[in-house]
Amino acid sequence: MIPFSPPRIDDRTVKAVEDALRSGWITTGPRTKEFEKRLAEYCGVDKVIALNSWTNACELVLRWYGIGAGDEVIVPAYTYCATANIVMHVGAKPVMVDVLDDFTMDPDALRKAITPRTKCIIPVDIGGLPCRIDRIMRVAVETCHLFTPAVNLRVAGSNPQMRLGRALVLCDAAHSFGARIEGKPVGAQADITGFSFHAVKNLTTAEGGALAFNLPEPFDTDELYRYLNTMSLHGQSKDALAKTRPGAWRYDVDFPGWKCNMTDLQAAIGLVELDRFDNDTTPRRKAICERYHAAFRNDPRFIVPHFKDEMRESCYHLYMLRIANAAEAQRDGIITAIAEREVSVNVHFIPLPLLSYYKGQGFRMDDYPNTYTLFSNEISLPVYYDLTDAQVDEVIAAVKAAVAKVMG
Repeated sequence: MIPFSPPRIDDRTVKAVEDALRSGWITTGPRTKEFEKRLAEYCGVDKVIALNSWTNACELVLRWYGIGAGDEVIVPAYTYCATANIVMHVGAKPVMVDVLDDFTMDPDALRKAITPRTKCIIPVDIGGLPCRIDRIMRVAVETCHLFTPAVNLRVAGSNPQMRLGRALVLCDAAHSFGARIEGKPVGAQADITGFSFHAVKNLTTAEGGALAFNLPEPFDTDELYRYLNTMSLHGQSKDALAKTRPGAWRYDVDFPGWKCNMTDLQAAIGLVELDRFDNDTTPRRKAICERYHAAFRNDPRFIVPHFKDEMRESCYHLYMLRIANAAEAQRDGIITAIAEREVSVNVHFIPLPLLSYYKGQGFRMDDYPNTYTLFSNEISLPVYYDLTDAQVDEVIAAVKAAVAKVMG
């Protein structure tokens, strides 16, 4: 059986975790701080904070920006539920827009959806390909005249909505760590970028996430880092590492915060992954995707994914193959036929308006036609470091046989 996306765990990974265990630091400690420093250097930003998941990290951002009841946050209809769930968590309303043919948010649809209630825009990088963040940032800036900041908001002595003066752009880069925009790594383009280091991601910490800060002046990234660090520790003014200094046991609680810090066990894995990311992990994933491309790109039965253009290059997280002219039921039949040949595939994602909860909130799939068209015939093929060329060829053979069986 060829699995879909197992994590890369080798002797180096095991040794790093063992060293962390033997060090006595298994919660947030020196490895987490080193991981944050290395991530910031990689992304080309001043500060990164590492937390326990993309979901909690990005929810903290919404809370820091003061988003709540009566506010709107614009998200693409084509994304994982976490993107919209965090909007519901803070009591705001998700507003969905359609996507382009590359699966990412349509900037023109975004512009039409902005109202005076819009407090945040969450574009999503899909499959490793960055969204059109330059156009999305332009929309945010050009619609600042519609922005209505909360006047009574005070966070760390200031009002972030009044300081920014427009909708915050929080990029959902859960899929795209290591992708490039104009040759630069994702992380330094949106106001804040959220990464996921879940087990299936290109860079994993088992579970985990991070935020890269790129806010304009007069924002102080050191101040924001300290505030979010406090938010992630129940509002406690010192983390465990800070309290180890001689006589530094005393702490305060500034506000009732949350609990979502990263541990040194997670960071130990992340440091190994980061060290070999550009020179080992990404080249292998790219080679796998290129092998798929060679097999499918000239076959009219298939629509191959978009990985690179003049502005963007994917990090090759997913190979999102589409079956030309297939209806949703036919796509599902193809997946069943592939499974019969002991190959695991997936679908990314079931659009938000098709999920029971969001359907119950009044969202209709008919309002997002391109989202449905892309979803209805998409199949994600296995891509992971230890997948061999011979196994890639098995996957290709299984897909082609399944399509012939179902589509004729």
